[in-house]
Amino acid sequence: MSSPNAERKLRILHVEDSELDHQLIMAQLRRAGLNLELVRMDSLAEIGAALAQPWDAIVSDYNLPGFSGLVVLDMLKESRRLLPFILVSGEIGEDTAVAAMRTGASDYLLKKDLARLAPALLHAIEASESQRARIEADRELLKSKQRLHELAGHLQTSIEMERAAIAREIHDDVGGSLTALKFDLAWINRHAKDAAVQQRVQSALETVTSAIEASQRIMHNLRPAILEQGLVAAVQWMAARFERRTGIATTVRTSHEQMQLPPGVPLVAYRTAQEALTNVSKHANASRVDIELSVDSGVLTLELSDNGQGIAPGALAKARSFGIRGLHERAATVGGWVDLSTNNKGVSLILSVPLQDQGPDAGLELGAEAGHDPSAWGQL
Repeated sequence: MSSPNAERKLRILHVEDSELDHQLIMAQLRRAGLNLELVRMDSLAEIGAALAQPWDAIVSDYNLPGFSGLVVLDMLKESRRLLPFILVSGEIGEDTAVAAMRTGASDYLLKKDLARLAPALLHAIEASESQRARIEADRELLKSKQRLHELAGHLQTSIEMERAAIAREIHDDVGGSLTALKFDLAWINRHAKDAAVQQRVQSALETVTSAIEASQRIMHNLRPAILEQGLVAAVQWMAARFERRTGIATTVRTSHEQMQLPPGVPLVAYRTAQEALTNVSKHANASRVDIELSVDSGVLTLELSDNGQGIAPGALAKARSFGIRGLHERAATVGGWVDLSTNNKGVSLILSVPLQDQGPDAGLELGAEAGHDPSAWGQL
């Protein structure tokens, strides 16, 4: 029989009280071309100790002095070793054989039919090795997913920290310089006698004022200073600004006017609402948005729903739908999660964050949590 297992030396634990039967089984396996070491044991004590050793399979008699092969099978299961177990007996009832297979035996056969032993043994070993390979592959896949999750969280954290640094530079350098320039232009405007000069200075003042407003807007998008007034105030301000800009009626309901939240959570909630509103303005074709903030049973919930056209079936599964994935990764940095539902009456997004079970990045200060530029949920 051609098999990879036939090309290497197999180490088999043989649970058998009869030396004659042991020799018969060894001769049968070697006649089949197997290169093996068959070690016979017949006491539970030595079998229990031997289970810690490396084996390729276990071949066990059913009837043994003081115990049965099923006891050995139970010991194997308790050891959590993934080894093929083949039950061999001179006589075994069908019900017992079926029970053994359900318990975890790889195969069973009668001693009068030992010609089946070698093929059954090789098949069981190959099946067991395939199962071990799948388990190891699943374990490595899980580790890989965890590493990717940690990397995504780290990248979002780094982005938010960089945003905060850029906002500070704009405030300290660009904003300060523009303000000083505005004062100088105002002084020139007051002291200039020439009408043409005054007109040119006035134009420059308008340009500088626009630049200051633009820098303030950029700073706010990079690092929402409004959060220093609390999450509720920040969301209310965002909703009012969104309504003025888009004409979409936006309401905010809250269970508390002030919420004591762990560091990191307010920015995650704020960014989530910001991205959701951006997506509504770009894709929803909605006339109304409802936002609800609540804290109940130690869980912060942010729900944002619109009455728009919803999301097309399958759109969220598109390869480049990175927005919703970013929301999931952002929520995970504080131990939360995002649920998204859609129908022909609109989209509902719910962020849930357990406040007593924060993630590894939850202790970061404002501006240091995970984040990325407000964008749509993807190519919806």
